[in-house]
Amino acid sequence: MPEEASAPGKPGKFWTIVWELRIAIALIIICFALSLATPYFMRERNLINVLRQVSVNGLLSIGMTFVILTGGIDLSVGSMLAFGGVVTASFVSNAFKDIPSINPFLAIFLGLAAGTLLGAINGVVISKVKVTPFIMTLGMLSIARGMTYIYSNGMPITDLDKTFLQVGQGYASFLPIPVAIFLVAFLIAWVVLYRTKFGRYVYAVGGNARSARISGINVGFIVFMVYVISGFLCALAGTLLTARTSAGLPQAGMSYELDAIAAVVIGGTSMTGGKGSLIGTLLGVLLIGFINNGLDLLSVSSYYQQVCKGMIIVGAVMLDYFQSDSDR
Repeated sequence: MPEEASAPGKPGKFWTIVWELRIAIALIIICFALSLATPYFMRERNLINVLRQVSVNGLLSIGMTFVILTGGIDLSVGSMLAFGGVVTASFVSNAFKDIPSINPFLAIFLGLAAGTLLGAINGVVISKVKVTPFIMTLGMLSIARGMTYIYSNGMPITDLDKTFLQVGQGYASFLPIPVAIFLVAFLIAWVVLYRTKFGRYVYAVGGNARSARISGINVGFIVFMVYVISGFLCALAGTLLTARTSAGLPQAGMSYELDAIAAVVIGGTSMTGGKGSLIGTLLGVLLIGFINNGLDLLSVSSYYQQVCKGMIIVGAVMLDYFQSDSDR
């Protein structure tokens, strides 16, 4: 019996595969175009530098993926990054006289705890008090940034311990340490999301929170935990950025939430929750990183880069909307 033709209005198998691989295809095209536009793009030193830079946004984007999969949003990631970074820096600085310098690994733990605490506050207010994620994290964006300036007296924290600086500037074999940490975090997140009940519950809550609650899932706990994860990864990203730049900067992370959201949305995660993947987020992170790097090499103004990122986010959301509409 002959194979049935595709239903009217439905894409064929070839175009379905192309759609599924759209981010990887776009990444290849962008890399090819930039390699033609500037001879510096494909140099090993530049590519390693890009990977070192995207590791920070990569950590933010992993946390943002968990949050958006539940149907939420976290606008405070940049501010939590800055707070975690300056807290860590304050304990490994010889110039910050009010606080004694301690073991770098203990200092990192304290910085991670600070970011995790802010994420937990987001989670409690959103899951228990029922404040919408947009409003709560918008408020935390301002609160955490203000706390960062208060804690650091509005000044960069410099003269950091050399052992600590290796976390951001050293190498683990042939990989920069920040890249190695990002890859480990990605693998752990992948296992949690796709090999545990918690991961399945994250998708269930984002798909239909009411049905998830009826089926016995503790929706409040799942929502709380994704913001805790986001806060922890923000502080980890802040620690890496502090070690890489050799200073705890109170203004660090400004507008980083834009890059994180862009990477997640470009990677195919639906803003309404319940649909998306970490592999897509990884490709989105690389795409954003290569675009930023390419525009810098081509001396394109940062003002135009902001316009470009905004258009990419809007375009990705529109594609998601039209795709969801066609699936109905």
